[in-house]
Amino acid sequence: MTAGQVAEAADFVRGKLGKRRPEVAVVLGSGMAPLAGRVGEAVRIPYREIPGFPSTTVVGHEGELVVGTLGGRMVLVQSGRFHLYEGHPASLAVLPVRVFGELGIGTLILTNAAGGIRRTFSRGALMLIADHINLTFRNPLFGPVFPGDERFPDMSEPYDRELRALAGEVARERRVHLEEGVYLQLLGPSYETPAEVRMAERLGADAVGMSTAIEVIAARARGMRCLAFSTITNPAAGITGERLNHAEVMEVAKRVAGDLERVVEGVVTGLTM
Repeated sequence: MTAGQVAEAADFVRGKLGKRRPEVAVVLGSGMAPLAGRVGEAVRIPYREIPGFPSTTVVGHEGELVVGTLGGRMVLVQSGRFHLYEGHPASLAVLPVRVFGELGIGTLILTNAAGGIRRTFSRGALMLIADHINLTFRNPLFGPVFPGDERFPDMSEPYDRELRALAGEVARERRVHLEEGVYLQLLGPSYETPAEVRMAERLGADAVGMSTAIEVIAARARGMRCLAFSTITNPAAGITGERLNHAEVMEVAKRVAGDLERVVEGVVTGLTM
């Protein structure tokens, strides 16, 4: 994606917003689409209308931007991701994040569905991402530096410490159990083999999925603060010997979506901009 293409998409979205100026963007993972329904005074912008935005092809990803109020703030919700495994280059997979930056959004909250590597995780557990490992062997910053980006962004704290503390406080207040851990992104779309999960465990990963890390890289290059949550929808391959399937991922994600929605909304309310 070129800077001109990103600017064209951002200008189109800006034109749909009127006087709305979102401060926070929220990216919804598999099964999290109902959160978009909690947005008040919503303006919905289907991807098919936005220049340069492809259609989503994954069940559970709706394919629209939703702008309105949540937790007393103006937010932009991305309902539907572009995944590397759909054949998109990394630069296109992070196109929405680039657009958020062009719109002046400074805080990015991401959610995803993930397989649990940590043995104490049960189905439906919520993990606050403290750090990540990008094993997609793709980097959205590869190539000419994008206008407004830092060429060599520091990644020593990709997930903002203050935002993580706020998320922990909100979770305790709302009696939602939340654990911190390290997330590992692989390319997909095949689920991991037991050997790959053993490798990830030895590398220090607590959960594994197919999104998020590259989006955070793009956001940090733009100077955005990031916070991310994983819904542990299943034990990773080889942990229990059970077979994995997307239908189960969706079912578990939807079942616990309410807890994550309450935490995300509480974080948005408590943000210091």
